Amino acid sequence: MASPTHIDSYYAATAHPWELSPVLRGAETCDVCVIGGGITGCSAALHLAQRGFKVILLEGQRIGWGASGRSGAQVIPGFARDIDVLATQVGAQDACRLWEMSVAAVHLVKELIEAHTIDCEWQAGQMHVAIKPRQARSLKATQALLAETYDYPLRYLEGEEFHTLLRSPRYIGGLLDHQAGHVHPLNYTLGLAAAARKEGVRIFEASAVSRYDVGQTPIAYTAEGQVNAGQLVFAGNAYLGKLVPALSRKIMPVGTYIAATAPLGERAASVITNNMAVTDINFVLDYFRLSGDKRLLFGGRVSYSTVPPPNLKATMRARLVQVFPQLHDVKIDHAWGGYVDISFNRAPHIGRLNPNVYFAQGFSGHGMALTGFAGKLIAEAIAGTNERFDVFARIQHRDFPGGTLFRLPALWLGTFYYRLRDLL
Repeated sequence: MASPTHIDSYYAATAHPWELSPVLRGAETCDVCVIGGGITGCSAALHLAQRGFKVILLEGQRIGWGASGRSGAQVIPGFARDIDVLATQVGAQDACRLWEMSVAAVHLVKELIEAHTIDCEWQAGQMHVAIKPRQARSLKATQALLAETYDYPLRYLEGEEFHTLLRSPRYIGGLLDHQAGHVHPLNYTLGLAAAARKEGVRIFEASAVSRYDVGQTPIAYTAEGQVNAGQLVFAGNAYLGKLVPALSRKIMPVGTYIAATAPLGERAASVITNNMAVTDINFVLDYFRLSGDKRLLFGGRVSYSTVPPPNLKATMRARLVQVFPQLHDVKIDHAWGGYVDISFNRAPHIGRLNPNVYFAQGFSGHGMALTGFAGKLIAEAIAGTNERFDVFARIQHRDFPGGTLFRLPALWLGTFYYRLRDLL
């Protein structure tokens, strides 16, 4: 059987060489078996190995094959759910701790890049932008809340100062965060996996877990082998499928898409002058940034079916030109998609299924920093330090109404409502 490959994307086309890991064959034993070779799984494996655990990581395709290697790659603090909304559920003290950990998650990305010399084009700077006055007021309210309650000051820019940085007629202002940034996500994930290997983690690719047993010694089964472990970690997010029904009921896979232009060269300065990443605050949002070779990587639109939209390059070009009409003549070299795992309340879903089975999922499109931090928290918890892990575990999560069969119509109706709000 042919080895699996990454999907056709700009990231795959510019990925660093990676020595393909073997397929799991036969029985293996370890302290912790991590299922999923994205950022969450690679971070958990790395941090566990650094604590002295014997770790095996199983990936059904290739390292970084899922969302970790396809994403918009904006490394930002916070959550897909506003922190003041989370505070109503967990209380003011835990909300402060959640925010502080989201900021620590951003710093962790930078720390891991430096500690393991990961070549992934880190670039500082990110801005959330407003299309209309109502959104500008919302961003200013967020600025005040973060400064006053969470001691996280940001700058709101508008007018000439704003348009000097972002040369788009679509937006009227933005909230600039110099601590946030962006990376090449596949090379970052491959760098984490390489660091885990150096720490002794045994990685098996093309080794999808088909079933598992939980007992005194949990067992993960693949087509040709099994792993007997003291602990299991499920880190497959939207790509776990129905392997763990208790988890799949809590998330909804939603397709999202990105296009990469041809290199812009000097024209890149006619788009973004300071190389920041940008996200608007529509419910169905657009997000974009410049790559290391000066392409515009432009993401947007969503799909609730398993079928990619037809004519994806043309569709993404139309959205891109709405934002940057000056790029009407630029070629689209790549267009691709993947799934984000949306939780019902848009907060990360991190916890235990039982005392020896851990999981992290539901990052809701906000996971570039949080996934790696979740992996570190799982490693802490397995090693016996539960304090930070348990703050996330206390967030209440509901199943999607209708279960996996009927959750799609309910989510579509909700999204349709918020899409109408975007247009007002």
